[in-house]
Amino acid sequence: MDGIVSFVAAELSARADPDRAVAMAAYMKTEMPFHGVPTPERRLILREARRRFPIHAQEHYRTAIIALWELPHREEKYLAVDLAIAERRWITFENLDLYRRLIVEGAWWDFVDVISARLIGQVLLDDPERLWPLLDAWIDDQDLWIRRAALLAQLKHKYRTDTGRLFDYCLRRADEKEFFIRKAIGWALREYAKTDPAAVSRFLLEHREELSGLSFREAAKHLSLG
Repeated sequence: MDGIVSFVAAELSARADPDRAVAMAAYMKTEMPFHGVPTPERRLILREARRRFPIHAQEHYRTAIIALWELPHREEKYLAVDLAIAERRWITFENLDLYRRLIVEGAWWDFVDVISARLIGQVLLDDPERLWPLLDAWIDDQDLWIRRAALLAQLKHKYRTDTGRLFDYCLRRADEKEFFIRKAIGWALREYAKTDPAAVSRFLLEHREELSGLSFREAAKHLSLG
């Protein structure tokens, strides 16, 4: 087993807390087992793992992430995603297939949201010409988590947001009944409203009848629409 992977697995096992593991699984509404290791401890584990076993090549980046992801506990998968984010130099379009795999197999908000904002979103900033055509297809994908990822990819982009696509994606999914899509529409709009409240306010007022109540309420949470 890869050094970084075996180190992470051993550290998580050594820090396991069965009682906390039960509570964490209940909160996430999953049958996937937890070790019961909280986020602050996982951060310490990852920091030490990266110090001891630095990643110097893209292939090592991919194999380490996949190896962690394929371990059975949720924290191992969390650390696979955290490792992917931490190794900034390897967040590239060439690894998009890997990120898509994590979204599809993760299939829950705790994985999908951070992958969308921190990995897909970073690739989008770095390589928009190649990624936008794919996201234009993702927004209509059969997999709801891929659609959610397309909605959330610009979550941290602020003034670099492509507002045309943000609003277009929201409207293309506005008639969906799926909770996680309706929530994502509202979240994406609410986040961009921190940068351009006037633009989001105009959009909401113009399309109020098309958006679900949930999407509208989430988007308008910090706006004064009158």
